[in-house]
Amino acid sequence: MSLFGANIKLLRKRRRRTQADVADALQIKRSTLSGYENGIAEPGLHTLIRFSNYFQVAIDSLVKIDLTTLSQSELTQLERGYDVFLKGSNMRVLATTVDAGNNENIELVPEKAKAGYQRGFADPDFINQLPVFQLPFLPREKKFRTFQISGDSMHPIPDGAYVTGEYIQDWFDAKDGQAYLIVTLDEGVVFKLVENKLKTTQKLTVHSLNPLYEPYDIPARQVKEIWRFTHYISSELPEAEVPGESLVKTVAQLKQDVNLLKKQLP
Repeated sequence: MSLFGANIKLLRKRRRRTQADVADALQIKRSTLSGYENGIAEPGLHTLIRFSNYFQVAIDSLVKIDLTTLSQSELTQLERGYDVFLKGSNMRVLATTVDAGNNENIELVPEKAKAGYQRGFADPDFINQLPVFQLPFLPREKKFRTFQISGDSMHPIPDGAYVTGEYIQDWFDAKDGQAYLIVTLDEGVVFKLVENKLKTTQKLTVHSLNPLYEPYDIPARQVKEIWRFTHYISSELPEAEVPGESLVKTVAQLKQDVNLLKKQLP
């Protein structure tokens, strides 16, 4: 069975549709659909477009990703339109809130709400329960959200700081070396420097400011939202560094930068 055939068979069964149902909807013969599912025949471009429109899944996902390896939650998100290969507001809709003047609020996701956000990020009812506020120095035509971060992986940004990010609709716009808040299915919200490999390997390689933490990859299918770092708010002052400690950290950062450059070389 071909990858495409296995994928459309999986999606058909998840919708509880028979081969006859799907064949009628796509205006093809049932035997032709059976041939596609069993890998005996391969569809042309126009037929691929029909399948993509019918299942609301990108052609790239149908032919490049083994959907049978995805978890139940990943498949559910894919079927709801959260497909890394599909761009545009119709495919990646952000749940948001506005004030009495129809201005976008900045929703606050505190530490105690982060676990819930991992599941309810696309649920308007959940988003409506979050605290909201406004910052007059941020442009009103853009969408911002604030997340409370924990841990020391982004030191010197303090543990417990409130980090505000600008919503990124097109993930391919994420710039190498810039900081982003990334909402993932498995890890929840992570705050990292990004190396964007979506076009080549469908992954984001993420790096911590703290050199004690090793970089790692996040598959695109795990990513649900990306927010570009704007600023952070904290009641704590960054720790003062003595020259010796500063030198050690500088050397560690240089090593990390060199390793990153090596990976980028052909």
